[in-house]
Amino acid sequence: MDLELTGRVAIVTGGSLGIGKAVTRELAREGASVVITARRLPALEATAKEIEDETGSRVLPISSDTTDTRSVREMVRTAAAELGRVDILVNGAAAPSGLVRNDVEDADPELLLADLDTKVVGYFRCAQAVTPYMKGNGFGRIVNIGGLTGRSSHALSGMRNLAVVHMTKALSDQLGPHGITVNTVHPGVVETEHIHELYEKEAAKRGMTAAEVEADFAARTPIRRVLAAHEVAQTICFLASPRAAAITGESLGIDGGLTRGIFL
Repeated sequence: MDLELTGRVAIVTGGSLGIGKAVTRELAREGASVVITARRLPALEATAKEIEDETGSRVLPISSDTTDTRSVREMVRTAAAELGRVDILVNGAAAPSGLVRNDVEDADPELLLADLDTKVVGYFRCAQAVTPYMKGNGFGRIVNIGGLTGRSSHALSGMRNLAVVHMTKALSDQLGPHGITVNTVHPGVVETEHIHELYEKEAAKRGMTAAEVEADFAARTPIRRVLAAHEVAQTICFLASPRAAAITGESLGIDGGLTRGIFL
């Protein structure tokens, strides 16, 4: 299926690693020009060169800090000036798995605030900054990368993902009349640079080895395996395309069936 992304301009936050990098690669393969942004410019530059060489699409690295409103607005202005427009925003800049995964007695409220500032308010800063450009085009796609901890109670940082879903629905109401859709995806257990850190942390908590934690995740997933980053990225690319014009305000798990809840 042609996703009709040729000539579109996308911004991917957290685009140098993991799912963000996979999203950048898929968007570039579909013919979009992509701005990737994060705090560390060397990592962004390495990713940009790798994907440009592979796909032939333009990948522009711009350093920014999504906890800083001025930095976000300057990044978006630069993206629009360099590439002429902004059509797509994929929000993914956040601490993997959250900063607060322990019990209430040991949880650090400042780390919880940092999680909310980076993922919830950070996503909002980016959405706010791109909105005028998308309204001007009469077209826009915002895809927020959430997480399954928003659908469970085992990690206090999961509240950030629940807040992202609420923000997604509110923004979809406001921006829908302007041709802009807003959706959230919740990746499951995905093979990325950070996943093995999660295995180690969970192993320490549960008295298991990291390999046993990984095997447990796979055994509890109906498809019986950990997901690949490109599988998440392909769904995000569809939601970022004109083909998904009728889908907005939704919250979609990309988890191989790991979520057991029923969402109407």
